[in-house]
Amino acid sequence: MRTALSRRTRVALATGAATLATVVGGLTAARAADAGTPTAATSAATSAATSAATSAATSAATSAATSAATSGVGSTAGVSSTGPVVATGNGVVRGLSLDGTSAFRGLPYAAPPTGDLRWRAPQPAASWRGVRDATSYAPGCPQAPGIAPPGQLQEDCLYLNVQTPAAQTAVRRPVIVWIHGGGLIQDSGSNYDGTKLAKAGAVVVTINYRLGALGFLAHPALASRPGGAAGNYGLMDQQAALRWVQRNIGQFGGDPHNVTIAGESAGGLSVLAQVVSRSSAGLFQRAIVESGAFALQQQSLAQAEKFGTEFATKVGCADQSADCLRKVPAQTLVNNISTATALIPGVVDGAVLKESIGTALAAGRFNHVPILNGSNHDEEALFTLGGRVVSRGYNVAYTSPVTAQNYESNIASALRVTPAQAAAIAVEYPPASYPTPDKAFGTLVGDATFACGAAQVNTWAGRHVPAYGYEFNDDTAPFIFAPAGTLSVATHGSEMWYLFDLPNAPFPVTLNAEQTKLADTMRAAWVNFAKTGKPATGWPSFGPGGKIVSLVTPAPRLTTDFAARHHCATFAQNLDKVK
Repeated sequence: MRTALSRRTRVALATGAATLATVVGGLTAARAADAGTPTAATSAATSAATSAATSAATSAATSAATSAATSGVGSTAGVSSTGPVVATGNGVVRGLSLDGTSAFRGLPYAAPPTGDLRWRAPQPAASWRGVRDATSYAPGCPQAPGIAPPGQLQEDCLYLNVQTPAAQTAVRRPVIVWIHGGGLIQDSGSNYDGTKLAKAGAVVVTINYRLGALGFLAHPALASRPGGAAGNYGLMDQQAALRWVQRNIGQFGGDPHNVTIAGESAGGLSVLAQVVSRSSAGLFQRAIVESGAFALQQQSLAQAEKFGTEFATKVGCADQSADCLRKVPAQTLVNNISTATALIPGVVDGAVLKESIGTALAAGRFNHVPILNGSNHDEEALFTLGGRVVSRGYNVAYTSPVTAQNYESNIASALRVTPAQAAAIAVEYPPASYPTPDKAFGTLVGDATFACGAAQVNTWAGRHVPAYGYEFNDDTAPFIFAPAGTLSVATHGSEMWYLFDLPNAPFPVTLNAEQTKLADTMRAAWVNFAKTGKPATGWPSFGPGGKIVSLVTPAPRLTTDFAARHHCATFAQNLDKVK
């Protein structure tokens, strides 16, 4: 049942939902200069050497750190003398004990991408002497107000956080590296508390990466060499964080040879980008994609650079020079990327991404790692609150309210299909079968974009690797972005409460007993997948039968009708094969 809301509250929610619909989209119009990115072989060699050196020095470094922290010599001001201590390749850090785990926050994995390093491949972080305080989160990357963490945002933002069951180098636990969503223009690793996942047995790493224009602007002047590609710096940051994990995670009790990358929404799409990126080969062994298969066809470099040159003029750089762009205040860049529309659905830059995600997956040209991939029951319910849908990687406003008269024209506009195709699709979703035409329309677009996108990814990937599908179907799940009762359906982001604590959620909640049981089951499955490559006993791979697990209370169950329920055959006939 819906809660009756005042007009003022409805307007506020609609505005917020419109913002969210803008930011939860995908990759960005970007290119990537791969200069300065180590090869997989170099990375492996560096990792082995660093690991050996660091391991040999751990006892001495820890002892020195404790002494330095006690005496104050060479230590960072305010560092506690009681928290857990770890020696990383850049220096010693002291974290905090948290509910049976050890947490280390604000660890630099790359140099500040400021000044001449703005719009360049991430460079190595500086080392330090003494003990670095790792008890507080670092600032998030520049972004507009919305779902950003409270506190300071700054361009110096390439930091990550580690949470581990115990910082013991003799133990090797699976590692989960979480890539946050937010349309690649918002959010931060500090919004995701990995305590419960760590207690379930994984070492959890959450990361920041450059966002918006700072992370994904494609412009010819920013190319590393004449004729080279520019952009996708945020994806390059994600790879730099993974290389930091290779070098250092062993000191936190993690196994650098058993790393799982995971993400939701734009973070899930980022995971898919890394799965098909040649420059991320060897940096992870498994992949978890949550609601991320919604933009499988990326833009061309020419399209993205056209936007880049227009953007440069807009921020005062009519001369189109890199020097001018690097002097533009970060806030000006943020203010002029008011929506993610110009950055979605991403770009084939020729370096990080050599072809569209869907093209690479369909051809088997990807890093062959097991994949756990799924979607939520009604993904678009969140977005339609704001009068728009996320469709095949694009944010599309539609004529609202949807009526019998504008139903098919809305379908054609949202899915970018012909009137004949829209009519064929509409037959499968007669408005009279839904509470309102708006609901029919939102369900239709969600099936086309999220559900059938997930099924397509599982089909393609399953030809080469184990691919496990799920659908999050707990319609009692708390709604993160509005008061309880605003929506009574599992929508985009609803599963987040079941994996993480969300310290900065706009509407914090406590899960009830049944929800808590499902959350425990999901975290165990996610950790077991990270550990073994299989979520749970009895959870089959997707395969020809299209079996998935429905994540629902009181207990998850197998289903075989996912593709039929979401009319995926109809969309396959009426949409491009690579969506």
